[in-house]
Amino acid sequence: MNAAEPPQSAVSALEPWPDTVHWQPISTDLIWVELLRLAMGLAVLLVGLALGWAFTGHWLFGAGCAVVLLGGGWRVVTTVRAVHAWGYAERADDLLIRHGLLVRRLSIVPYSRMQFVDVSAGPLERAFDLATVQLHTAAAASDARVPGLRPAEAARLRDRLTALGEDRAEGL
Repeated sequence: MNAAEPPQSAVSALEPWPDTVHWQPISTDLIWVELLRLAMGLAVLLVGLALGWAFTGHWLFGAGCAVVLLGGGWRVVTTVRAVHAWGYAERADDLLIRHGLLVRRLSIVPYSRMQFVDVSAGPLERAFDLATVQLHTAAAASDARVPGLRPAEAARLRDRLTALGEDRAEGL
C-alpha cells in the first residue's frame, strides 16, 4: 500500500451515507402505501387510455397502455428499493436523514436550527399505521422528513427533537 493512499476503511468523499453512525430503518409497510398510490394513478391512466382505445380503435391508445404498464412495473421495482434506502440517525448535535437511489441524499439537520417538528399521516398512512415526521428549519428548501414511522416512534422522535432543539436554541 502506498503511503499516499487512504486506508480502505476511509469513507469516500462521494459516499454520502457514512457507516460510522447507527442508521434506523423506516417501516417496510411504506412500500404498500407507495404501491397503492402508484396503482391509483396507473388505474386512472389505464382507464383513460382503454376508453380511448375502445372508442377510436387507434393503435396508439393500445401502445400507450403498454407503455403505462411497463413504466408501472419499473416504478414498482424502484419504489421497493427506494423505501429500503430511507434511514435516519440521531447524533449528539444533529439528525441525519438519508434517501435516494440514483441520486443519494444525506440531510444533516442541526438541532439548534429546527424551528418546529411536524407529524402527519394521510389516509393511506393511517391505514397502515404509519406517520411522517417533517422537520422545519429556517431554510425554505429543507426536505428533512422521515416517512414510514410507526406513530409511537414518530411521537418519540418529535418529542426528542423538540426538546433537543429547545435546549440548543437556549444557548444561542
